[in-house]
Amino acid sequence: MNNTQYKPLSQADPEIYKCIIDELDRQKNGLEMIPSESYASPAVLRAMGSIFTNKYSEGYPRKRYYGGQVNTDKLETIAIERAKKIFKVDHVNVQPYSGSPANLAV
Repeated sequence: MNNTQYKPLSQADPEIYKCIIDELDRQKNGLEMIPSESYASPAVLRAMGSIFTNKYSEGYPRKRYYGGQVNTDKLETIAIERAKKIFKVDHVNVQPYSGSPANLAV
């Protein structure tokens, strides 16, 4: 069995890892004036690279088209409640309007 998938990226693919570290250094030491390149915190980056990246979740919490959505529903419900609180509104939609931008974002 090839255990590369369980190794840290620095060991599994040092060349790609170096590119990521170099970009991290560039972003930490520079000031981007492009809104779409604003800085994301390490916590946000970890969340965006989580196991949920592998999950397709069409529909809304508890009304999905595919099984195995229990944790996805919990996550999306938390995001909805937090967004409603932050923006002081009764309703929000935290889903992208299309799968294409969602895939691009990840």
